[in-house]
Amino acid sequence: GGGAASAQQFTMKLSSPTINDSNHEWMKLFKAGVEARSKGKVKVEMYPANQLGQIPATVDGVALGTIEMTIPAIGFFIGVEPRFQTLETAGLFDSMAHGQKVFNDPDIRKRMATFGEAKGVEPLFTMLHGEMYIGAHKPIRSIADFKGMKLRSAGAAPLHVEPFKLVGASPISMPLGEVVPALQNKAIDGAMATYPVFVAFKYYDVIKYANRLPANFTIVSALVNRRFMKSLGPELEGIVRDEARKHEQLFSTFALTDHERVRGLWHKNGGETVNLPADDAKKYQGVVDGVISKVVAANPKMKEDYEALLAAARKYR
Repeated sequence: GGGAASAQQFTMKLSSPTINDSNHEWMKLFKAGVEARSKGKVKVEMYPANQLGQIPATVDGVALGTIEMTIPAIGFFIGVEPRFQTLETAGLFDSMAHGQKVFNDPDIRKRMATFGEAKGVEPLFTMLHGEMYIGAHKPIRSIADFKGMKLRSAGAAPLHVEPFKLVGASPISMPLGEVVPALQNKAIDGAMATYPVFVAFKYYDVIKYANRLPANFTIVSALVNRRFMKSLGPELEGIVRDEARKHEQLFSTFALTDHERVRGLWHKNGGETVNLPADDAKKYQGVVDGVISKVVAANPKMKEDYEALLAAARKYR
C-alpha cells in the first residue's frame, strides 16, 4: 500500500486568510521543501488571502477532505475541537518568544497532536501570530470605554466572547475577510487582530487606534486532514511532517522581526497604539481569569490541557 501510494501524485491545497506574513512565508518554504524532496509526488498549492473562501468554509473543507490544510486563528476550530481554546487563554504567555517555547515543548506537542482526532483532523503546527489588539474607530483608555462597542472576536468560544460581554461590549464572530467592510460601514466598532493583519489589510485606511489587550495573543494553527496524511504513505507523510517541523523556526525568527516591522508601518501610516492604564489592565485580566476558571472547570479534558500549558509556561519563564 505504501509503495502504491508513493508512486502517484498528491496535491496539497494550503489556505490562509492572510498574506505577506509568517503564515505565507512558512507556506513558501514548505512548498519548496516538500516538492523537492518528494520529487514532485506531492504538489503543494498555496492560496493565501482567503482565495479558497472565508475561514469557516476552509475549516469545514479540511474536515470534509476537500482542502488539505487551512491556517487561521484557532478560535475558528472550536466547533471541531473545543480543546483548542485552551491554547490562547489570556495571561498564559509573557511574549511571542515565550509562547513559542511552550508550543515546542515535546510533551505539549504530543498533547496537541491528539486535538481533533475524533473529527479526522490535527494541528500540524501551532504558533503565536502576534499580540492581540482591538483595531477600532476610538481609543480604549479605560474599562469603561468598552461599554456599548460592537467588536469582532477571533471566534465564538466563551473564552473569546464572555470577557467582552462582562465589560459591556457586544462581541461578534466574523471571518477576517468581512472585517474591513464592516468597519467601513460602522456595522462594528472594532475588531480583534494583530499588527500583521492590520497592515496587510490596510486597516489604517479605515481606523486609527490599535488598542492592546493585556497578555493576549493570536494563536494560529495549521489544521490538516488526517485521512489525507495517511493516504500519502509512510515515506511521503514523513517528508510532509519533517518539512512542516523544519520551517517552524520561522515562528521564532521571522515572525518576531516581522512583527516589529509591521508595527512600524502601522504607525507610519497614521495608526496609534493605545495601552490600558495598569489598574484597568489588571481589572480586565481579572475578568478574563474568571471566565477561564469557569470554562475549563466544566470540561475535565480542557482542565487537564490548561494545567499542562500552565506548567509548561512556568518551565520556560
